[in-house]
Parts: sequence; structure tokens; C-alpha cells
Amino acid sequence: MFEVLFWAVVFVLFVAAELATVQLVSIWFAVGALVTLIFTVVFEDTTLLSQLGIFILASGIFLLITFPWLKKRRNKEHVSTNQELYVGMTATVIEEIDRDKGTGRVTLSGVDWSAVPYESGRIIPVGSIVIVEKVLGTKLSVSLKSDKS
Repeated sequence: MFEVLFWAVVFVLFVAAELATVQLVSIWFAVGALVTLIFTVVFEDTTLLSQLGIFILASGIFLLITFPWLKKRRNKEHVSTNQELYVGMTATVIEEIDRDKGTGRVTLSGVDWSAVPYESGRIIPVGSIVIVEKVLGTKLSVSLKSDKS
């Protein structure tokens, strides 16, 4: 009877953890605990070691079955922000770009962006034309256009 209660509590804890995180982290363990609970009820003479084995096996099988489907589904729901479209575009420096001072602003398509030099230690003066190498969140990593010619 203790084992049935134990696996019921484990199941409830994993379901509660899943509901708290909503990240599909513990759902596989919740299913493993539920399968183990069912086996423990049906086969009353199972040992704790065999119950643990059933828990690990059921959780692993459920993970192997559902993870590829979940991974594919997550990739489809990815919303592009079109940041990659800025790479290769030119911008004008409106504030000297100096990583050591923490300064640097550029204008790209009429929008004011924070900027950092693509090459470390490089200082890019105001009025320079730069090329966007990377988009780093809300900052652009840029290099001098004359360096690319």
C-alpha cells in the first residue's frame, strides 16, 4: 500500500511541477510515475527496485516517443523577427563607436541603434559608413565599409 501512495504522490508532484513551469520539463516523469503507479496496483508484489526500473523505462520511452514530435512542433512555431535582414546593410555612425567607453550609435533605415565594433579594439568615428555584421539583440555589431572593399 505504501508504494501505491508513494507513486501517487510522485505523480502529483511532477504534474504540479509541470503546471508551475509550463516548459514540458517534468511531463515525461509524471507519465513514468503514472505507469509505475498502475503497475504497482496491478502487480502488488513488485519490488522497489523493479518499480524504479519501470519508472525509468516508462519515462524514457515516453520521452523518446514524444521529443522528436515536440522538437519539430517547436521549430514550426518559431517567429522570425527579421533581424537577419539587417546583416550586410549599411548604416551611418552618429556617435563614436568605442567598446571601451561603451559608446556607439548608428542610424539604419531611419532607426537609431546602439552599436559595437565587430573588430575588438576598433574605434569608428562619427560620420563613417559601416556594414552590419551581426544583430546582437538591440545592438548592431558593425565594421567600417572601407574595410570590406
